[in-house]
Amino acid sequence: MRVISGSAKGRPLKAVPGTGTRPTTDKVKEAIFSMIGPYFDGGQVLDLFAGTGGLSIEALSRGMERAVLTDIDKKSIDIIRHNLEASGFKEQAEIYRNDAVRAIKALIKREVKFDLVFLDPPYRLKVVQDLVEQLDKANMLNEGATIVMEHDTEDVYQEPIGRLHWVRRAEYGETAVTIYKYKAQD
Repeated sequence: MRVISGSAKGRPLKAVPGTGTRPTTDKVKEAIFSMIGPYFDGGQVLDLFAGTGGLSIEALSRGMERAVLTDIDKKSIDIIRHNLEASGFKEQAEIYRNDAVRAIKALIKREVKFDLVFLDPPYRLKVVQDLVEQLDKANMLNEGATIVMEHDTEDVYQEPIGRLHWVRRAEYGETAVTIYKYKAQD
């Protein structure tokens, strides 16, 4: 695993030891950023199942200003810290050991808004649509925000989800990526 493009291009990233975390492959990561970017002019990214932090680090490398990364697993949090340090983005990131629902509740209290959200939970958890609905209802998204959902190819999500409108879906083996855009007003 490595940073594919941007200011930290080529920097290696560590994987979480064991089989509990399934990092996004470089091929899928490259495809995601060619669909949503590939580069950004500032903004905030939220990564609710950060794992290694690879997606958020890639977004920071490509121009996002700040990142909030959450994961429930202590090993993941340790790897995220290491990867942020190794890629030079430690000062631009906040890391929380928390589940996604509690993380959203904590961020609501802070009135934080995001421009890019990554949702890549373990495939057995069928929580993505509920989390997207929570982000929408809590007004946590800036106009034009992008939601990137990485999930099992068998999972299909409704169109629209609240004020989020389907943009694209692509499949890579057993992995599917579905992208939504936030539009506050119709």
